Amino acid sequence: MSSIPVHQLQDKTSTGLQIKVFGPGDKHPNKTSLAEAHRDDHYIFFLLTSGQGTVKVDMEDILLRAGQLYYIVPSQVHYRIKGHDAEGWFLAVDTSLIPPDFRDIFEGRPHSHAPCSLTPYEVRQYSTLLTLLGEEFVERKNNKYYLPIIHTLVQSFLAMAANTYSGVQPIPDNKSTRSSELVRQFKNLLAAQKHLMKNPSDYASQLNVSLGYLNESIKKVTGSPVSYWIQQEILSEAKRLLYHSDSDIKQIAGELGYTDYAYFSRFFRKASGMSPSAFRTISRKESSK
Repeated sequence: MSSIPVHQLQDKTSTGLQIKVFGPGDKHPNKTSLAEAHRDDHYIFFLLTSGQGTVKVDMEDILLRAGQLYYIVPSQVHYRIKGHDAEGWFLAVDTSLIPPDFRDIFEGRPHSHAPCSLTPYEVRQYSTLLTLLGEEFVERKNNKYYLPIIHTLVQSFLAMAANTYSGVQPIPDNKSTRSSELVRQFKNLLAAQKHLMKNPSDYASQLNVSLGYLNESIKKVTGSPVSYWIQQEILSEAKRLLYHSDSDIKQIAGELGYTDYAYFSRFFRKASGMSPSAFRTISRKESSK
């Protein structure tokens, strides 16, 4: 496996979303292999209504129980959910359908966020809405206003999910400030250009602001400077590639934009406390226990 595959939602649907019910009858291999690891170019939401299952996301096993809501963002590497008694809803949503304010909530917390436990009332409301969405998704395909109907229902779900997660750990309301908008633009640029741009001044130039102003804005909203977020993004991606792919370390360095393999190794060791090869060996050994 030379790189981590990216599943494209447009290859499966032209509506910008997919919705499915999963249950005990869905058979998946019990043994997880590296070949199953992938990331998506869209968001994935899970709502478990009964039973439990596990999904490995960015090297971490996430246990999902009945009455919990969970989501995976496009940058995360994951496997298919496992659990023969797990029942619930699967919803895939194109990023273009998710309003910026909602994305700030979903992406503004650690990638290793925990599933969110819902009240019985919330489970009923989510289930009712997803049932309606699932029925409309299938039954109205030939209707004139098919897309507006299903997209409106998806927006209702996203608003509920954003409200649920903002209640778990409130995020400061900076949406009216220029700094918040600049953070959003910076993070989008970082996700797209991390393999090309490593210098904070390059990001400032692309965003048409001074480096001082960019640093001040990013630190004001997030608490950390531009260089920190660049390092964290590259480190996270390096760890994903080391764990989930079989590419050699020189190939991974090249994929991340490092022509000097030794420089990449020094960066990784300084940021993580161990060499790339040691991280690969240790992380895979721990996950196999």
